[in-house]
Amino acid sequence: MSKVADDKLTHVDAAGRPRMVDVGGKAVTRRTAHARMRVGFPPEAARALAAKDFATAKGPVFHTAIVAGVLAAKRTHELIPFCHPLGLEDCAIEIAMDGDDAVIDCRVSLHGRTGVEMEALTGATVAGLTVYDMCKSLSKGLVLRDARLLEKTGGKSGDWRAAG
Repeated sequence: MSKVADDKLTHVDAAGRPRMVDVGGKAVTRRTAHARMRVGFPPEAARALAAKDFATAKGPVFHTAIVAGVLAAKRTHELIPFCHPLGLEDCAIEIAMDGDDAVIDCRVSLHGRTGVEMEALTGATVAGLTVYDMCKSLSKGLVLRDARLLEKTGGKSGDWRAAG
């Protein structure tokens, strides 16, 4: 378990039991998060996908992945034990090819008492898993990588941006 800056575990009570953090006393602020992940294709698979207008026998790959990612972001609290259920105000997923990689960006926002970093990461990751699922017939050599938070705004800890 990793510790926070003030050396207290946030999701553990005084007796050492796991718990959800009480956010009831936190201020409502605008909170945003931007996460990204990549799906690496072997060159021949990337060419085959582009030649088929980014569709496989399962359907339009990127459009399907966008829908899956948005659904996943909205349901993050059902997947990650201590995430609060949040009424997202916006979730936008963009997918573009960068060489042989599909780059998936997920941006999430709301006005609330807790951040949306996990929602952005979940949206990007599930969109990536969907690309993988829809393209595995092209190659078993697809690689899911570099899932990471790029930026978050709002809340007590303030704004943060990944270096580089």
